[in-house]
Amino acid sequence: MKAITTRRYGSPTVLKAEEVPDPVPKDDELLIKVHAVSLNQANLVLLKGKPFLARFAYGLLKPKHIIPGSDISGVVKAVGKQVKRFKPGDEVYADLSNYGFGTLAEYASVPEEALALKPANLSHLQAAAVPLASLTALQALRDAVRLQPGHRIMIYGSSGGVGTFAVQIAKAFGATVTAVCSKKHKENMKLLGADYILDYEKTDLTKYYRSFDAIVAINGYQPLATYKKLLNKNGVYVMVGGSVAQMFEAMLLGPIFTLASSKKLGNFLKKHNTEGLAELTNLIEEDKVRPLVDRVYPFQECKEAFTYLDQHHAYGKVIITIPN
Repeated sequence: MKAITTRRYGSPTVLKAEEVPDPVPKDDELLIKVHAVSLNQANLVLLKGKPFLARFAYGLLKPKHIIPGSDISGVVKAVGKQVKRFKPGDEVYADLSNYGFGTLAEYASVPEEALALKPANLSHLQAAAVPLASLTALQALRDAVRLQPGHRIMIYGSSGGVGTFAVQIAKAFGATVTAVCSKKHKENMKLLGADYILDYEKTDLTKYYRSFDAIVAINGYQPLATYKKLLNKNGVYVMVGGSVAQMFEAMLLGPIFTLASSKKLGNFLKKHNTEGLAELTNLIEEDKVRPLVDRVYPFQECKEAFTYLDQHHAYGKVIITIPN
């Protein structure tokens, strides 16, 4: 089969289109014909080997996972003997970031526990945009900050893959949403349902007058002291993604900043959860959440897709389609 491979760390120029052996699914796996894949920041980490700490998980000197790609939407072609929930012909989607990546290929072997049925009202191209980013947003809102109806939440960095899902999911949960983004995305945030939109280049949050029950910071940077000031009593701040410096700041200084305080500040890492993907499927089929696609690239333009993700602030998701 055709696949995109990365056998050494570097820029998108190290990506190659190669013929590799077809995957052979184990008894608890399914063979999926891949229709579309979306890119995430994690794919850039796997490509570059940066930050260096990531190499302890992904391969110290060279990538452990030769075929990149985590989000997938496709059709079941064959099932292992132990598979019970799916059959050939089912349209499915998944996030394989915890299962060895490997989606930028014509076929992929996928554990049954990673899969969910694709939302009926989405194409494969749209469905590929959903798994990792939407699960990250859902878990940050539902599990980390425990968002409730009537809560006021700030989503800082609302225009990217995770952010666009976070705005929609927060509204579906009944929250009042303040979205922080660049000026060019303000109208888009209105369309997603944000109640208030702030231009991060013009808004001085140290002087901002509203306070929040929850803050989710996805991109950009503000000092922890600023976020603490913006929180209500018992408010919760979590950082999703960001630089290594930001991650350690939230992890190490967050507890110190909240000593003798009912406020909580920290960071958040997504966990794989098929139940969460099923919950998102329901929200999508109820038209409460829709994936947003920035650009679509054919398989042969994978380098251009990675380059675009690396050099631009994409609004929504970058998709790669796989030839039939």
